[in-house]
Amino acid sequence: MTIDSHQHFWKYEPVKHSWIDDDMASIRKDFLVEDLQKVYKKNSINGCIAVQADQTLEETDFLIDLASKNSFIKGIVGWVDLRSKNINDILNHYNQFPAVKGFRHVVQGEADHNFLLRPEFLRGISALEKYNFTYDILVFPHQLGAVLEFVKQFPNQKFVIDHIAKPYIKDGFYDGWATLMSAIGKLPNVYCKLSGIITEANYKTWTPQQIQPYLELVLKAFGVKKIMFGSDWPVCLVAGTYQEVKQLIMDFIADLSSQEQANILGGNAIQFYNIN
Repeated sequence: MTIDSHQHFWKYEPVKHSWIDDDMASIRKDFLVEDLQKVYKKNSINGCIAVQADQTLEETDFLIDLASKNSFIKGIVGWVDLRSKNINDILNHYNQFPAVKGFRHVVQGEADHNFLLRPEFLRGISALEKYNFTYDILVFPHQLGAVLEFVKQFPNQKFVIDHIAKPYIKDGFYDGWATLMSAIGKLPNVYCKLSGIITEANYKTWTPQQIQPYLELVLKAFGVKKIMFGSDWPVCLVAGTYQEVKQLIMDFIADLSSQEQANILGGNAIQFYNIN
């Protein structure tokens, strides 16, 4: 199976989706199930993980509802406030929905560079393992130092880094990101999504050759059993088509064995997110 490990749905609202800036104006509209089904049919995708794009419980419930009505949505990554004093009650509630595989916080948007390391957040993360929930890490490269300390505290918790930690491809910055990603990749419980990459380059002028070194570093750091294909649809559309995003990864993994390719295109996501 080919599983897209990272995509979003939304009913566009200017205030709620204010992160969609003027450069991304082309995605200031609704993106719903029927839109994605057409894309998947065209690109031979069997299923997906739907990831939160808004930090509310309503967003999580919206994704649960979509998954209950559409079998190609194999799981969802929702949002809860992991700093809540009653986090165990909240997680116990969401544990009744098989579609809920894990959670994410938009850490990249936090002004506190060490947000991940604050006691209230750590307490929430420590509650996830009991329910076998995963955690998606969404950060910028300047937050990777905190990520390294963070993941080391939870050796039994499954983590995945979204969008290869958003390296500054457009600016050509590499070394600092590469050093920390290499260290993080050594930890057996931390995976990485080959997603959201073309939007970190110049939307109009990016090339596969420009992105290649970043993909090579992630493959070397995490290995073939801990990386997974993701599109970041519809955000990816500001820089390219779905077909271009998939082809970028297909070309990159072309020299790997058929089993390794199958793992990256679906097997690793199935294993990570406990997809039946």
